[in-house]
Parts: sequence; structure tokens; C-alpha cells
Amino acid sequence: MPPARRSRPAAGPSWRDVPLAPVVLVRGGEGLLVDRTVARLTALVREHDPEAEVTVLEAGAYERGQLEVLTSPSLFGEHRHLIVEGTESASDAFIEDALAHVAAAGSTIEDVTLVIRHEKGTRGKKLLDTIGKAGYPVVTCDQIKRDGEKADFAAAEFSAAGRRATSAAVQALVEALGSDLRELAAGCSQLISDTTGTITPDVVERYYGGRVEATGFRVADAAVAGEQTQAITLLRHALETGVDPVPLVAVLAMKLRTLAKVAATRGRGSAADLGLPPWQVDRARRELRGWTPEGLARAITAVADADAQVKGESRDARYAVERAVLIVASAREG
Repeated sequence: MPPARRSRPAAGPSWRDVPLAPVVLVRGGEGLLVDRTVARLTALVREHDPEAEVTVLEAGAYERGQLEVLTSPSLFGEHRHLIVEGTESASDAFIEDALAHVAAAGSTIEDVTLVIRHEKGTRGKKLLDTIGKAGYPVVTCDQIKRDGEKADFAAAEFSAAGRRATSAAVQALVEALGSDLRELAAGCSQLISDTTGTITPDVVERYYGGRVEATGFRVADAAVAGEQTQAITLLRHALETGVDPVPLVAVLAMKLRTLAKVAATRGRGSAADLGLPPWQVDRARRELRGWTPEGLARAITAVADADAQVKGESRDARYAVERAVLIVASAREG
């Protein structure tokens, strides 16, 4: 049973523990998490009534009165579960009918449950606010973009499955598969099902080593460590396997910005102050050994030049990124 209504909801539940309720709002553009939320709620409905009727509606194509028809008492008494997609582009008719439905819905689960998906924007704001103020669950599924958030996601996947993974293994997996959350989730699932014991970097390397070596993260790590030969070897392998020079330069720039940010605090700033996960700050502090302010400035300038060249100012983008990697690797003095 859902909690009693309250005038102002507390922080909403996560997709992992959202309860079944007469109305549930799922907000945000992280498709994997939205899909998981909807799937969890549908599974809960099936537990509530194995014969439940599940209907999916498109809010943009909604016609007045559909909601009332679909939620009217069934001839056979089965539960009706409605999933409404695309509420960010909903018709006026849907917003009006949904507001009426929310106003009439009770605080306990009876014969109907309604799940509303809203990706972004302010369309339907009155409806969204009404659902929240009524005390119904609101699950926020914002896009996961930062590496630290992706690492937290992967760690939670392993924890939920009762598996232990070292922080280094999680980081290696994010570097290999972190460009797409669905792929990262699939990678976690594969390691959980195909391996036993603690998941270590060696395990990740065994399954995804080829992917890791072909990413800009490995190139950037080697360059920042001053390992010129390894950095160029990894770079050429990445380019030969189809990696575009633009994201390679972007990863280099991101790596150097992190070093510069941590270096500017001279060890005094906390991870929260820097807006970075603790593991990333600790790693940057280790990597700064051998770097002088002058060397860091030279590396940042070289990558900025390469960024302009790979985006159109150079006829040979591959040469531009290779030159930047060489300069970065040679700028480290230790």
C-alpha cells in the first residue's frame, strides 16, 4: 500500500524501491532507468493481480475521454495498469483528463494504477506538480553523465546482485563501457553471471581489455604518466579501430582539466569542494607527481590547439591528436 497523502513529498524513491501506488510519476531522460522503473511497477502489478490488463498510451496522440474508458470497471474485474509515455509532448486533452484522474484517485491501490513518463521540459507542469503535491511517488531518472556517477551506478549493480567489485575494477569497467549506460549495465550483468568471487581489474581486463585499450581514457592515462611510447601505441590502435579524433582530444582535455583543478587547491580542497568523486581526486593527486605548473600549462595549450585542429582547422586530424599526445607525455618532468 502507498503511504498516506501529504502536502509536500519528501525526496522521491529510486527506481530500485519505488512502491506500487494509484499514480506514479517517472521523470527524467535516462532511458535505462526509466525503463527499469516502469518494468518494476509492472512486475508489482502482476504480483498484485496476475491477470492485470496492461495498456500503453502515447500522451501526444491522446484523445479526450480515453483515460475514463480505460479505467472504467472491467467486466471480469481484473486490475487495469496504464503506462503513459511522452507526457513532455502531451495533448491538452490528456493533461485535463489526467488532472481529473489524479484528483479522484484515492490513497490506496484498488482497481487502477497509472504510471506517467515525462522526459524533459515544462509541458504538463501543472499535472506534474499536482502528482507530487498529492504525495504519490515521483521517481527521478536524470541522465548519468559523469564518470563518478557511472561508477556509483556500476557499484550498485554489483551490490544489488550480492557481488563484491573493487573500486579499481569498477573504474576499469566504466572506462571500457561507460559511454553508454545500457552497455555498462550489460557489462555488469555479464560479469555477475559469468564470474565468481571478487571482481577485480584483471577480471574486467579479461572480458573487456580490447575495449579498454581502444579508448581515449587509456591514451590519456599513458600520456599523463609520461609513457610516450605506450600512449602513441594505444592512440594508433584506437584510431585504427575507428575511434574518432574528436572524443580522444576531449578525453585528454578532461583529464588535464581535472589535474589542473586538483593542482590549484594544493591538496587543501575536498572532493565535494572540487565537484569530483573522491576516487578521482585521489587519482589526480597521484598523477600530479612529476608535473610542474609550467608543464601542465604547456600540455593544456597543446590539447586546446589540437581541439581546434580536429574540429576543422587541420586537414589531418590524426596528426593533430598524435602531436598533442606527444607534447602531453613529454611535458611531464618526473
